[in-house]
Amino acid sequence: MREINVAEIENTVRDLCIQANRFLPKSLADCIGCAAEKEVSPVGREVLSDLVRNIEAAEREELAICQDTGMAVIFLDIGQDVHFVGGSLYAAINKGVARGYTEGYLRCSIVADPLDRVNTGDNTPAVIHTRIVDGENVSVSVCPKGFGSENMSALKMFTPSASAEDIENFVVDVAAKAGSNPCPPMVVGIGIGGDFEHCAYLAKRALCRDISQKNPKEFYRLMEGRILEKINRLGIGPQGFGGSVTALSAAIEEAPTHIAGLPVAVNIGCHVTRHAAAFL
Repeated sequence: MREINVAEIENTVRDLCIQANRFLPKSLADCIGCAAEKEVSPVGREVLSDLVRNIEAAEREELAICQDTGMAVIFLDIGQDVHFVGGSLYAAINKGVARGYTEGYLRCSIVADPLDRVNTGDNTPAVIHTRIVDGENVSVSVCPKGFGSENMSALKMFTPSASAEDIENFVVDVAAKAGSNPCPPMVVGIGIGGDFEHCAYLAKRALCRDISQKNPKEFYRLMEGRILEKINRLGIGPQGFGGSVTALSAAIEEAPTHIAGLPVAVNIGCHVTRHAAAFL
């Protein structure tokens, strides 16, 4: 049994909150740079070039890439042979988020009650997803989620008779309705299977997958490619000004489901779909 003091988790979360908001994953930054070269619209190319300069300036000046520094979403993969000591794990995570956002001068956007709308002042509480895995290590991923894109997400409970094309058309329709709202070019996370809440979790997890990684199953990998192609044919373009690059990636995560159901969730991410991870 390996012991990990929760203070280490707190410090890690603090650092990852700042890192994720200041430094875009290299694969995503490179993809935006490549998109700027292949975009057919002159206005679209100029917009993408501006986005590249913004990413570079944020890194150089150690500032947030986007003013919406998001709701802190935390994924924890916890080895079953780990024992946390020194206090509450969730309290440590939220303390780490609070320190990261206040010490990193990141915008605090969380309200304590969805109707009273009083800001908590430190961007807590975070949304925390834990998963028990083999071993004695802990993987911590911090994925800040802005709500310009989050608000464009959708879920549909298909019947088992739905085809792959039906699902693809649903995803593309969600992207079409989103338009310029999620600050395209967007990243699209798709969850297929599970139940009502699990397919939404899958979509979020897919959204936080490195953009260079594709689904390991050929069927879903090809489906990802078709969805991306269809979305880019919409012509929405960078920041909604028109063009051939509306999305940078479509990622699918799938899971077993009930014989009577086929849930599908679409989680839309903006061009700064941020995430940072550490392995303890």
